Amino acid sequence: MLFPGALFTDPETSALVQFEMRHLEDKYRNQVLTMACTLVSLVDLRDSYTGGHSTRVAEYSRRMALELQLSDRDAEMVVMAASLHDIGKIGVSEAVLRKPGKLTDEEFEEIRKHPEFGWMVLRGLEGFEEISQMLLHHHERFEGGGYPGGLRGHEIPLGARIITVADSFDAMTSNRPYRKAGSAEAATRELLRCAGTQFDPEVVEGFMPHLLRTYLNAAGRVSA
Repeated sequence: MLFPGALFTDPETSALVQFEMRHLEDKYRNQVLTMACTLVSLVDLRDSYTGGHSTRVAEYSRRMALELQLSDRDAEMVVMAASLHDIGKIGVSEAVLRKPGKLTDEEFEEIRKHPEFGWMVLRGLEGFEEISQMLLHHHERFEGGGYPGGLRGHEIPLGARIITVADSFDAMTSNRPYRKAGSAEAATRELLRCAGTQFDPEVVEGFMPHLLRTYLNAAGRVSA
């Protein structure tokens, strides 16, 4: 006969309970991620740039996380945050998202709100607290002066610093309604030029091996 507490003191039963709990946690997490990705897809319907952009930013972020030797758990968090980094654009008007020309000051202020909107979407979801902070701060600058918090250096979450580099590189190398895509070489030079000001220099350094292998063919065409 089992007495109260025996269910959790028996090693085999306890292991089974722990396995089931992890399974339920993973299931819940996957359901929440699916919901969040669905919201990103809704943004993609309004702004065709966002969907492919988020996928590429996630892949660039994964490469940097590996190069910087983040733990599996931390790398997973960064990649997930990168996939969702523009989810806050769901709160930005379609007219601003699709505008082909230069934004007015008022329109720019609206687009600047999307990190806060993304943070608000995810901050209350269990397991997404850390990810929501990466979304909130992915437009901060390493030297300060970014938004929304004006954080600087290591005050900015590492995941946000990684996403900033990935986001900027993809923005520079993608076609937008108001300009043509720049070359990977020009974008790489810009990352190097702004390392220490806009970007974390260690993160930029962690991106270089992938860029050299993939875009610049390690031929010495880009110098620090």
